[in-house]
Amino acid sequence: DSSDDVRKVQRREKNRIAAQKSRLRQTQKADTLHLESEDLERQNAALRREIKQLTEEMKHFASMLSSHEPLCSILTSPPPPPEVLYATHSFHQPHISSPRFQH
Repeated sequence: DSSDDVRKVQRREKNRIAAQKSRLRQTQKADTLHLESEDLERQNAALRREIKQLTEEMKHFASMLSSHEPLCSILTSPPPPPEVLYATHSFHQPHISSPRFQH
């Protein structure tokens, strides 16, 4: 029958278009995943740099603390009375500084 042939041709054309759309969606999804992967790689690299910098900063502070501890009058003197402990005051210590926070 020619009507069956026409339906077969229409079905094949419809199937071809659906397959083409499916391949296009797969390609777009792969492209999106590739861009997302590149972005995550950049973020990962930035976080690794930050970890390295913070580790160096921590080593710097640990070194400062270990050199400060033997000289610290707070550690070698008797504890202050409670009213001094709970008084409102500034904890700014200009003799301790970090290269990260210097202007």
